[in-house]
Amino acid sequence: MIHVVIMAGGIGSRFWPMSSENVPKQFLDVLGTGKSLLQMTVDRFLGICSTEQIWVVTSKAFKEQVQQQLPMLPRQNILLEPCRRNTAPCIAYVSWVIKSIDPTANIVVTPSDHVVTDVPKFRQAITESLDFTAQSDAIVTLGMQPDRPETGYGYIEADLSYATLTNKNIFRVDSFKEKPTLEVAQQYIQKPNYYWNSGIFIWNVATIVNAFRVYQPQMAAIFEGLRDHYRTSTEQQQIDELFPTCESISVDYAIMEHADEIYVYPAEFGWSDLGSWSSLHRLMPKDEYGNALIGPNIRVFETANCIIHTTSEQEVVVQGLDGYIVVEKDGTLLVTRMDQEQRIKLFH
Repeated sequence: MIHVVIMAGGIGSRFWPMSSENVPKQFLDVLGTGKSLLQMTVDRFLGICSTEQIWVVTSKAFKEQVQQQLPMLPRQNILLEPCRRNTAPCIAYVSWVIKSIDPTANIVVTPSDHVVTDVPKFRQAITESLDFTAQSDAIVTLGMQPDRPETGYGYIEADLSYATLTNKNIFRVDSFKEKPTLEVAQQYIQKPNYYWNSGIFIWNVATIVNAFRVYQPQMAAIFEGLRDHYRTSTEQQQIDELFPTCESISVDYAIMEHADEIYVYPAEFGWSDLGSWSSLHRLMPKDEYGNALIGPNIRVFETANCIIHTTSEQEVVVQGLDGYIVVEKDGTLLVTRMDQEQRIKLFH
């Protein structure tokens, strides 16, 4: 059976004034579609599996927000972390829970704050990867075709000399690369076998559990020791006690850089992890002057290369700006140059 795991515990506030530590970006409608990034993530997987097999791992602080936004999910499918410990403990926890009820589960793990513009192509990549992992001990990650020297993403170096026997779109991974400097990123995009690391993983539950046992035995022992508590009234109490003892480490460091059977599915489906207002500007449709306008009634004059997000205002008029971010939320208005976006955190 196919299961989808959505990691929704992040506290990113880079979309201020819309986001904050109490309301991070995964719970926001940053695209102006009427749905949050978390809700859009769930929608992408409808048709791949039922809501009964969709899991959300989040912070205890965000429990009510997840339940409000995803009322169709079974309450027991919302797993609560008592503290932040990066992605490896998060994935280990949900993997052992799923294994306790479905020992042959085939799993997709995805962040909750990504945007995908071509959903059919996304589903094709996911479905083909699931078919591959269902018949092997492989771990598959989706690699995005880079279109610029991005320093905010990790990269995947693939061996494109030959595809796998069962799927012509899947290749072995030679290595994972850390977020590079601009100079190194410019070198990467000149090579046809380098892809952005999307952070979306596909594997069989037995494969990932065994990988934790081999490469992270201490962490594996914690969750293995909780087998009698999963899906019982004592599960949360045990997790509250033992989860904080896990090492804070990403699954990339914990598993991906060590395991042997690692593969990549290179894909293009209009992907972004939306790390900033400028990344949203790149992704959104724009007018002839390069303006991305998100709101019901925005008029611009002598304005270019801006992103304007004012979904709660009746009318907005902007004149004479070039390369600016304009955002209004609950009475707070942000106007700043896009090339100075990294300074937003100083404003609040």
